[in-house]
Amino acid sequence: MPTSTVHIDFDLIANGDHIRIGDVVFTGETAYPDAIGWLTFRAANIGAAVVVRSYDAANGADTLFSINGAGTVEPVAGITASPWDDPATSAPPAVEPAPQVTPAEAVVSVGAPVSSPTPTAASPAEPAPVTRREARQSFLTQEQIEEPATTGFRGALTRAGLRMAPSAAERLHREQVHLVSQHHVGPRTIMLANGKGGAGKTLATVCLATILARYSGAATVAWDNNQTRGTLGWSTEGARHDASVLDLLPDIDRLLGTDAQSADLASYVHHQTRDRYDVLRSKPELLAAGQRFGSETVDRVHKVLTKFYRLVLIDSGNDETDPMWLAGLDRTDQLVVPTTTDDKWCESAALLLEQLVAAGGRYRMLAENAVVIVGVETSDVRPQKVAEQVRRFKDAGLGRDVLTIPYDSGLKARVINYDALQEPTKLAWLAAGAAVAKGL
Repeated sequence: MPTSTVHIDFDLIANGDHIRIGDVVFTGETAYPDAIGWLTFRAANIGAAVVVRSYDAANGADTLFSINGAGTVEPVAGITASPWDDPATSAPPAVEPAPQVTPAEAVVSVGAPVSSPTPTAASPAEPAPVTRREARQSFLTQEQIEEPATTGFRGALTRAGLRMAPSAAERLHREQVHLVSQHHVGPRTIMLANGKGGAGKTLATVCLATILARYSGAATVAWDNNQTRGTLGWSTEGARHDASVLDLLPDIDRLLGTDAQSADLASYVHHQTRDRYDVLRSKPELLAAGQRFGSETVDRVHKVLTKFYRLVLIDSGNDETDPMWLAGLDRTDQLVVPTTTDDKWCESAALLLEQLVAAGGRYRMLAENAVVIVGVETSDVRPQKVAEQVRRFKDAGLGRDVLTIPYDSGLKARVINYDALQEPTKLAWLAAGAAVAKGL
């Protein structure tokens, strides 16, 4: 039987937390329930269910549903000609753009689908199965069933009883969460480096450690491998002691022994009770001469940390020729290069990556797989400036991924409270964490 034409009572346009039904506009956190309530009221006044066609500006999807005076939502099948189906007006009515849930750079670089090349006539044919077992499809093949939408207007419809597929933005968010939640075989080391002080290395160390520890639940430690007044300890929560890496050094042999337990490290590290990772501090009160180590000592500290932790984040110093810096790099699996939008800090980041590429071998691999994080340092930095710096890194082929972190006054606090950050900032750090996790 052919599909019938359906009369549309209301056209609804959803764009983030901005919803328009005719001339009525709903905004803010309550936009979705307010819109559903408004439609329910109209249906109750009419005494019959009303048919609504919604347009989701986040992914361009159209949805046809009905809602009655009790607020019950049901799908509607049929063909209709709404205002934006008219050939003379082929595009939906314009709405104000909603805030992006992730930086554009994160959308491009994290979780983007990769299409397989289409085989050509010259492509060699796949070899035929040679055994009955190879030819048989396994009974254990499982089909992944996607969870319905939980955010945006599509999420509101799901909660109202109409199961909706997630938007592209929600799928991306789920992929990022999946990446940062992984447990890897063997320990992994992430080093944050930029030869110019004030680039945001300590800030990035704190935020990435928070993301990775919270989502993965893996034992994670942030190590201040810096002899020149490293401030990681000043930016994080302190334990009931004032221990630093200097206190760890005399006990390395015991900690590497067979009788040592992970709980023994509590005497040397500072646990972050909210964010669930540990910090191995340096001692910024001392001059560099009082805590400068050779590569062998760095190696031994690293062996202790990788014995008891799955993830080790190294907040490095500013001297790229120092044995401590070089020893940390030699033990790194994923390089992260933070910078501000200022030209001097960006140039410092670019020079580091270029020098590592020129060094060849494993250093080149680290540079080519590096994640560059461009943090907006003040509220008056223009978006055009941020986009320009990102473009220049990408055009020069510096790093695998280039991501941005928006300005947030919460990132200026002495001790960073991740839960106090604004939602766009949290989403940006999640995207950065996912990019880092891809390299592990």
